[in-house]
Amino acid sequence: MELGLWTYVIAITVLTLTPGVDTLLVVRNTTRGGWRDGAVSSLGICSGLFVHAAISAVGISIILLQTAWLFNALKLAGAVYLVWLGVGSLRRAAAKNVSSESDAVATRQNVQFYRSFREGLLSNVLNPKTVIFYMAFLPQFIDPAQSAIVQSLFLASLHFVIAMVWQCILALFVVRAQRSMASPVFGRFFDGVAGLLFIGLGLKLALSDR
Repeated sequence: MELGLWTYVIAITVLTLTPGVDTLLVVRNTTRGGWRDGAVSSLGICSGLFVHAAISAVGISIILLQTAWLFNALKLAGAVYLVWLGVGSLRRAAAKNVSSESDAVATRQNVQFYRSFREGLLSNVLNPKTVIFYMAFLPQFIDPAQSAIVQSLFLASLHFVIAMVWQCILALFVVRAQRSMASPVFGRFFDGVAGLLFIGLGLKLALSDR
């Protein structure tokens, strides 16, 4: 692997390990529906990377960043979505307590994994910070003499693998921690905290400058 590619891998790994909205979503959904829920959420998050890579490759990111109202619209959409996730978490926290471990297992089995994938995908695609990062970062590793879209998708594939591995491991840790604290109260508490964090992040995004 060339030195430039190693630089990319190291940088993208550090970015992946840095806690953020994606980490919070994976942890919350794992608490909600177990390891598979967290893994499918991670799949949705990581699939969104290809969207950003394609946008960056065709230069739409530059247009988006130079057009204030388009960027603000994307930022507002992302903020609304984060608040929506937060409200959903608070509603679950306020719902009736799970009465038994068997009921908790049944609830996990009934999780709609399409919803988990959708939540992850939208969380990533509607994140303007990811747009900015890919627009500013990926071109540094693109050879102008070769296909920009092919190179961008390849770099996104590396990011996909790194992020999927980390987030699936994270989901496994959450499951084990949850078993050691096997209490419905813990689940409700975490849903409440996650809900407040999502709403706070959404409001911060909506009110922030570029």
